[in-house]
Amino acid sequence: MNGAHDMGGMEGFGPINPELESEEPVFHAAWEGRVYGINRALGALGRWNIDKSRYARERQRPVDYLRHSYYENWFTGIHTLLLEAGLVTQEELNSGVPSSVVSEELQAHVLTTEMARQVPDRMSIVLLPDESPPRYAPGDRVLAKNRHPSTHTREPRYLRGHWGVIHEHYGTQLFPDMTSQGIHKGAHLYCVRFEAKELWGESADTRSAVYADLWEEYLESSE
Repeated sequence: MNGAHDMGGMEGFGPINPELESEEPVFHAAWEGRVYGINRALGALGRWNIDKSRYARERQRPVDYLRHSYYENWFTGIHTLLLEAGLVTQEELNSGVPSSVVSEELQAHVLTTEMARQVPDRMSIVLLPDESPPRYAPGDRVLAKNRHPSTHTREPRYLRGHWGVIHEHYGTQLFPDMTSQGIHKGAHLYCVRFEAKELWGESADTRSAVYADLWEEYLESSE
């Protein structure tokens, strides 16, 4: 999906002023931690996956995505997911008051303090059985397809139409373009090296390169 979220390689947004990692707090305000906790707790309901969550954030109006902070975008995505799953109504969100009793099914998925402690801090990699052999191998030259899907994708816009070289094959993993639509599908995933000059032109640093993880459906060969 081409949207305001896909900003790699874009200009005109001003300088980046990163905080020193040693000094950066986990959360800059208490409400950010609450949004993070709400997101993790709602994930236990099993009504959506991480790709659906990303797609929900991306579907904001571009002006809203750009003016929001990181966790404001998360919070907006949570609203979208709750509404689309039928878990709340717009009136309930506006008032902060539930209009009906929570079902037993949902109550069974409510996280207790002990259950929350057992939730892993990071998502695990899901390797799936290979339904077909990988099309590419390390060293193969590949072209990132210049594709513009209307839904979620993990192929960065600034890589599309450029040549790279397969660096590593990661096996078959969940394909986000499909899982964001609720379809459980796997595809071969690769690490692809793109020379800086290929992406940014002759003025780029000849010693620099970009490594990107791309699914096989994003790539084509020179054959």
